[in-house]
Amino acid sequence: MAVKKAAGTKSEIKEATVKNITGLMTAAFGLVAALAWNSAIQKLFSLMFGTASGLYAMVAYAVVVTLIAVVVTVYLGRVLGKLGVV
Repeated sequence: MAVKKAAGTKSEIKEATVKNITGLMTAAFGLVAALAWNSAIQKLFSLMFGTASGLYAMVAYAVVVTLIAVVVTVYLGRVLGKLGVV
C-alpha cells in the first residue's frame, strides 16, 4: 500500500488554513451582528406595536427582516458581479 502524498506545499496548506479561519471568523462576527440587529428590531417593533407577541407585529417583523435580507443579498451579488467574482 503506497502512502499518498499531501496535496500542496506547507505554505499552500497554511494559506488555505488562514483563509478558512478568516472566513469562519467573519461568519461568526456576522452572526453576532445579526443577532444584535434582531434584538434591536424586535425591541423597536415592541415599542411601535405594543406587544411583540401579537400576530400583526410578528408578521410585520418577518416582512421587514425578509426585505432587508433580500436587499442586502441583491446588493452583495451586484458588488461581486462587478468585481468579477460571480
